[in-house]
Amino acid sequence: MLRFDNLCKRYGGRTIFHGLHYSASAGCVALNDESGSGKSTLLGILAGEIEADAGEVWLGGHSLRTAPLAAKSALTYVPEDCLTYPLETGREFLERVAAQRQTALENHTLELADRLGVTPHLEKRFEQMSFGTRKKIFLTSASVGAPTVVIADEPGGGLDAAARAVLVDLFKQLGQDRVVFFTSYDAAFTQACEAKSISFADLATRG
Repeated sequence: MLRFDNLCKRYGGRTIFHGLHYSASAGCVALNDESGSGKSTLLGILAGEIEADAGEVWLGGHSLRTAPLAAKSALTYVPEDCLTYPLETGREFLERVAAQRQTALENHTLELADRLGVTPHLEKRFEQMSFGTRKKIFLTSASVGAPTVVIADEPGGGLDAAARAVLVDLFKQLGQDRVVFFTSYDAAFTQACEAKSISFADLATRG
């Protein structure tokens, strides 16, 4: 469901990473590496938000290069700050995601929003929300339709203990038949999600 091969990214004369590859059909995977190693850049490339200098990404079996709309329809992307749509309300965001996935905003998604504690904030614009509330609403969108790949940058950041527990349950559930690929400095969160922990060294080694 998630595959990338020979990914390379440079900024100016600096090579951020080179020749990265990975493939997963289901389960939770946590990318743990030092600060400044390029984790957010890699996730941005996998989500189609940043262009790689070389390599290719497949989401749900669709090439992000040759079939970007089909690839992105298989994806839920949770960036670190979740302020991509500052003037949109939480409800408008979820309804737009549902429309893009050719489905409706169903009760189970609203129930997840309630469990995460964001129901009172759905009518607010993202620019009016706290960091944690924005992240919770983006995470809620993973339950809209049936995206096969979830890519999340520090998904536990800014969340209270109750919301983190809900997120762990969500990731474990999604990981049963989908790919959840996330970054995290929190070893306890990674372990609770029963995620496989990898580093850039693993992505650069074929085996």
